[in-house]
Amino acid sequence: MGIVLGIESSCDETAAALVDSNRRIIAQRIASQDEFHRPYGGVVPEIAARAHADRLAPLIAATLDDAGMKLAQVDAVAATAGPGLIGGVMVGLVTAKALAMASDKPLIAINHLEGHALSPRLADASLQFPYLLLLVSGGHCQLLLVKAVGQYRRLATTIDDALGEAFDKTAKILGLGYPGGPAVERLARLGDPRRVKLPRPLLGTAEPHFSFAGLKSAVLRAKETALHADADLAASFQQAALDCVLDRTAKALGSIDKPAALVVAGGVAANQTIRAGLQSLAAQHGLPFVAPPLSLCTDNAAMIAWAGIERLGQNDPLDFLARPRWPLDPDAAPVRGAGIKA
Repeated sequence: MGIVLGIESSCDETAAALVDSNRRIIAQRIASQDEFHRPYGGVVPEIAARAHADRLAPLIAATLDDAGMKLAQVDAVAATAGPGLIGGVMVGLVTAKALAMASDKPLIAINHLEGHALSPRLADASLQFPYLLLLVSGGHCQLLLVKAVGQYRRLATTIDDALGEAFDKTAKILGLGYPGGPAVERLARLGDPRRVKLPRPLLGTAEPHFSFAGLKSAVLRAKETALHADADLAASFQQAALDCVLDRTAKALGSIDKPAALVVAGGVAANQTIRAGLQSLAAQHGLPFVAPPLSLCTDNAAMIAWAGIERLGQNDPLDFLARPRWPLDPDAAPVRGAGIKA
C-alpha cells in the first residue's frame, strides 16, 4: 500500500494531506487566507505567497502528527507545480523538494488541474476512464475527455472569464464580499431566476466553448439601473450561467463517443444548483453523474496526494521548474479570442 504526502499552494489555500492507495485520507489540514484577502476583494499574489511561506512547514508537521506518522513512512512527496500564482507554487514545490531530498523519497510534480481532474476517483472507486469532465473554478472553465492518468483531450475552454471568476465579480458588483461564489449562491436562493433578462453567451453555437465576460457585464449594467433586487440579480445570473454550462456540456457530449460518466470538479462544483442541473443532464444522456464531496471541490492537498498515488513510480527530478501555466492538453488547438489558457 502506498502513502503520499501532498502539498497544495497554487492560490490562497495552504494545504497538506496524507492519502493512501486505498483512497483513505489519513490526515489533512487546510489553512484559509480569506481574512488576508477579504479587504482587497480578491487574492493578492504577494500576500498569498508570504502566507504560504509562513504556514506551510508547521502545517505539514501538524498533518504528520495528526496521522501519527514520520516523513520516513511516506512513499513519495507530491506537490502542485503549476498552474497557479507562481510565488505560491514555488513555495510549495521548493518545500516538497527539500522534504524529498532530506528523506530520500521520490518527488512527484503535480499539475493542479490534474489534481482536480482525478479527485472524483479519490471519492468514487467505481469511476472508470474515459469520462467527460467539466472543470470549473476561479481560474479555469474547461470540458475535458479524461482518457487515463496523463491523457486528456480538451474539448472546450473559456474564451474570456472562468465561471468562478464571473461568480466572484458578480459578488463584487452586488457588494457581497469575498469569497464571492458561495455568497452569490446563498443570495440566489432568495431571488427569482427569471426576473432579470440576462444574456447567455455562445448558447447554441457549434463549438462547446464558454464565455462569461458579457454575462458579468450585463449584471453590472442591470445593477446600475437600480431596477432589480439584488437577490433577483444573483438568481438570474446563476440561472444564466447554468443554462450556458448545460448547453455547452450537452454540445460536448454530442461530439464524442459515450463516456463512462459525466463528472464535475473544481471550486464551482460545490454550487448545488449547478450540480443539480448537471445531474439532470447526465440522466438525460443515460450517464452516471459523479461529483466529489464539497471538501474536495475547492483547492486541497488530498487531491494532490491522490494524483501522486495515481502517478506512483513516475518520479520527477529535483530541478523540476514551477509553471505559472501548464495545460492538461498541450496539443489542443488555440481558441480564437481566448488568449493563453492553462
